[in-house]
Amino acid sequence: MLSVLIAATIALFPLAADQPLDLKAALAAAQPGDTIVVPAGRYAGPLVIDTPVTLVGQDYPVIDAGGSGSVITVNAPDVTIRGFEIRGSGASLDREDAGVTGLAPRLTVEDNRLEDVLFGVYLKDAPGSVVRGNTVAGKPLEMGVRGDGLRLWYSAGSLVENNHVSDSRDMIVWYSPDSIIRGNTVERSRYGLHFMVNENVLIEENVLRDNSVGIYLMYGDGYTVRRNLLFDNRGQSGYGLGLKDVDNAVVDGNYFVANRVGVYNDHSPLSPNATTRTENNLFAYNDIALWMLPLVEDNVTAGNVFQENGEQIALAGEGVLRNNLWSEAGRGNYWSDYAGYDADNNGVGDVPYQAQSLFEDLLAKHPELRLFQLSPATDAIDLAARAFPLFQPRPKMTDEHPLMAPPVLPAVPGLTPAPLAANLAASLAMLAAAALILVFAVRRPRRTTG
Repeated sequence: MLSVLIAATIALFPLAADQPLDLKAALAAAQPGDTIVVPAGRYAGPLVIDTPVTLVGQDYPVIDAGGSGSVITVNAPDVTIRGFEIRGSGASLDREDAGVTGLAPRLTVEDNRLEDVLFGVYLKDAPGSVVRGNTVAGKPLEMGVRGDGLRLWYSAGSLVENNHVSDSRDMIVWYSPDSIIRGNTVERSRYGLHFMVNENVLIEENVLRDNSVGIYLMYGDGYTVRRNLLFDNRGQSGYGLGLKDVDNAVVDGNYFVANRVGVYNDHSPLSPNATTRTENNLFAYNDIALWMLPLVEDNVTAGNVFQENGEQIALAGEGVLRNNLWSEAGRGNYWSDYAGYDADNNGVGDVPYQAQSLFEDLLAKHPELRLFQLSPATDAIDLAARAFPLFQPRPKMTDEHPLMAPPVLPAVPGLTPAPLAANLAASLAMLAAAALILVFAVRRPRRTTG
């Protein structure tokens, strides 16, 4: 079918000074499969698309709904919206006002700028859709009354790729199995990525920073979380990654840096024959690297780097961890506070690593003691516990094969070019320098006799 091109459209419809074509009339006249090329200018929304067409903007024409309703609503399948500035939705959470609302399969929304919108892109029963290369900036509202930067609802097999979302509430993927969430950056939001009741979802190479929670997985089976950067997520929850009642999750090659909690595990896996695998990740400078409920079982945690976290392992409640593997095939994890040795020089410690600290045990019962963390008081309490074994708590976990040196980890986005990588390297150098200064400071000069 012939496309509705700009020249034909200008000939058919009257022009306004800031509106080179009548976009609503062009949409009404379009036939399935047509392409409408929209020149730069300002166009009034809301727009409703009822025909399978492709909208292509030249030099980012502005579609503005003037603060009322959704800017663009798509009721037809196989629609593409590319290259627009979409702005000025309403602010009603009840009506779910959005920049783009997709209500049909195979919608493509790419290379658009969405600003001053309550919800960014909202897909409802739109399987097979693609949301790629967009920037979404929410309305300047308090967190509780913001909309979601992106919401997938019953939209299986969708691709969400290379979007940048800021100052929204969540990016939500609910009841949308077999979807891919790749290469997105989410910052200054509540939940960077929030998943519920999905199967076989791939979450890779995203950057989640300065949110309350980076990624939260709730219910479902077969999540793969790999090569993501989760940095400085320190809101009320402050989890880099949270897992609740999910089966067969794979957490591989991620960087959890400077979060309140790197990974929080609330009863995952859920089913008796399922597992959770956490491998080849970096946990660095988090308040708590891994925070787990004592009832968590059937986890495999191996090949990770635990570098200078306030607590390497913490328990959310009384008890110890059971029926979990902290090494696999003779290979455990690297722990920066491991004090063992490697007599046979095979790269694996000859004595197990144990997470065992009286201060951390007290901290679990009295969180207000965190004020004294990293102070001499914590060392004094643990030293006293070692001197008087009666007070020594049971180990929370044991890694039978701790690594003597950090393994090589996969590269993740957000570190090249590498301000964060430089900061990490600088932090390690500062720690080493501080250790040397301390050694020389406490050494007393020898007295010489003459």
